[in-house]
Amino acid sequence: MSIRFPGSPIARNGGPALLLLCGLVLAPGAQAAPERWVVATDLWGNAEYRTLVIDDRDGNFEGTLGGEPVTARRTGRRLTVTTPDGRYDGTIRGDRITGTADLPDINLASVRARHGFTARRIPPRPAGGARVVDFTPTSWSNAFDPHRAPVLTLWPGDTLRTETLDSGGMDSHGQTRALFGNPQIGPFFIAGAEPGDTLVIRIGRLRLNRDFADSRDEIVGRAMTPGLAVRAAGTGTRVRWRLDRDTGLASPEGGTGALADYAIPVRPMLGGLAVAPGGATPVSTGDSGRFGGNMDFNEVIAGNTVLLPVQQPGALLYLGDGHARQGDGETSQWGLETSLDVELTVDLVKADPGGGGAIQMPLVESPGEIMALGQAGSLDEAVRLATDGLVRWMGRDYGLTLAQSAQLLGVAARYSIVTLAGRNAGIAARIDKSALPRKPGDPAPGPARR
Repeated sequence: MSIRFPGSPIARNGGPALLLLCGLVLAPGAQAAPERWVVATDLWGNAEYRTLVIDDRDGNFEGTLGGEPVTARRTGRRLTVTTPDGRYDGTIRGDRITGTADLPDINLASVRARHGFTARRIPPRPAGGARVVDFTPTSWSNAFDPHRAPVLTLWPGDTLRTETLDSGGMDSHGQTRALFGNPQIGPFFIAGAEPGDTLVIRIGRLRLNRDFADSRDEIVGRAMTPGLAVRAAGTGTRVRWRLDRDTGLASPEGGTGALADYAIPVRPMLGGLAVAPGGATPVSTGDSGRFGGNMDFNEVIAGNTVLLPVQQPGALLYLGDGHARQGDGETSQWGLETSLDVELTVDLVKADPGGGGAIQMPLVESPGEIMALGQAGSLDEAVRLATDGLVRWMGRDYGLTLAQSAQLLGVAARYSIVTLAGRNAGIAARIDKSALPRKPGDPAPGPARR
């Protein structure tokens, strides 16, 4: 199926954006699957999003709002949802609900506060199981924004095929389509994703779709000594590279001297991959954090899997910033910036009811390694975060205690610099699967054959 969706406007000036199309509330006495909605409550100009689930049981509406039990009642077009500490009164108008919530003041529990809210329904899963969806973007975002209306709803198991711009906003035809600064496609609403879940993104294919890329002839400040900085005067120039899609080689145009006949194999990667961050504040697409973001990790390649911690209903997946190739650290400020054709499959790992399984930062798994990303304002803090992520992974999936994990870190871990080019530095703590013990529950290896 081929789908084209224009980007929906973002609600501003205190008006929360509607996230999903809302359908009609079930008529009294009707029997159907539970209805799922996203409710946006305007808390003093800041939108808070929670999922509402309503189940009609012979005309008695029950369900949850943000995981808390609720009851519901419908009279004509009026809908009332009662929570343990408040009430939502709304009116159904076509494909949306608008109304007012009566809730405790966030600072004074004995004081009531009234807030506007809007809601719209998560569409039911299409028949036929997992889909392959071709999506042609017509709008792009320069923020990882929890308030931006989704361009498309995907379900766990669905495969998305689309194309990115480069970091400057240029498409596969060399036309500028968006403002520079890593414009992203999305967000894609992943039905069923809730805060605390893990979004699993399996990258099936990243393919060059044009014959050039741009880089720079400079070294980022984090990697320069004072002596190098003095010598660097006059660098910082854009360098055009030729991409030979038949041979899979990249070479600088007009290369001279030692680079006159230089060529290197391409290794396409996504620089940007993120879920919407928690809270109400959008984050620039030049930034990164536990939500992912402008990670610029050269292991976000075809064949690998990226895991991101869900922080908003629907996860709200963004992607962009294609690179034909990039060295560790993105030390030239840019990789080989280009547009890409992308194919990826989304899935979900639901949160442990006890809260024990949630991941805290981006994780990447290749056929041979597990990798945890630390992204922070200093390399020291990034190392700490990456180490914490890898230790948590080894404990959760391989049953290792902290002391046991420390032993394996000491003999088998590797650390690579992910990026030095952004506000945050990135470090990956990584270990070969061959150096890890058997997972609990996995069968023991059989006897060696002679």
